Amino acid sequence: MRIHVVDAFTDRPFAGNPAAVCVLATPADAGWMQRVAMEMNLSETAFPRPLDDPGADFELRWFTPKVEVALCGHATLGSAHVLYETGAVPPGRPIRFRTLHSGVLTVTRGGDGTLAMDFPACPPDKADVPGLAEVLGVSPSWTGRNTQNDILAVIDDAEAVRTLTPDLTALARIDARGVCVTAAGTDHDFVSRFFAPAVGVPEDPVTGSAHCMLAPFWAGRLGRRQMRAHQASPRGGEVRVEARGDRVTLIGSAVTVIEGTLRVGPS
Repeated sequence: MRIHVVDAFTDRPFAGNPAAVCVLATPADAGWMQRVAMEMNLSETAFPRPLDDPGADFELRWFTPKVEVALCGHATLGSAHVLYETGAVPPGRPIRFRTLHSGVLTVTRGGDGTLAMDFPACPPDKADVPGLAEVLGVSPSWTGRNTQNDILAVIDDAEAVRTLTPDLTALARIDARGVCVTAAGTDHDFVSRFFAPAVGVPEDPVTGSAHCMLAPFWAGRLGRRQMRAHQASPRGGEVRVEARGDRVTLIGSAVTVIEGTLRVGPS
């Protein structure tokens, strides 16, 4: 079967967040998918599979090198990009992905080639996180946690977000899928970084699911629904967001950098 590596949330190669996309023809065992994700060793490997279902066009599952995850933005963007680019889905037709834990996610391709993803909002509730300041090396002005078990840490300086060097070993011991550090921006409405060593991703270059938390949080603080965001990892990435109550629209571009053949199929 064919496998692709796509740089998501960027319009140029070797930036954004790389995801592997393996389009399945038939159902595959979760253990095999996990082994493929471990072999690819990217933050996420996605497995879309066509469905004969009036409510969805494809099943979609996502795996880090260590675990299956409930929601992933950049690998959803990468999957839609591959399906449109290979002609599996006509350019003008939305793609409805059925997921195990996040409902049906719809992706639409714009006339400029950008992809708009309709995701559930996952706003954080204020919560104390003991020891977080010591692990991050900076004192947050606000901390919270959402239903995805992600922690949001707000600091007052965008440049401090960019230069942050957390203790990743200690961070992996915090009870959370990941820790998102954010600040209001200057060239962008807000900036962020996302660290998830507990699930095998020391730093995720651009995290769509984190923007399901960031969009409603910053919409409340900034008083506007549509915002431009920058994830300030070394690779960097651009995400346009719109907060819509219990839903979030994430808009970004993607570039295919590798196409190949996976020669070991599901057992």
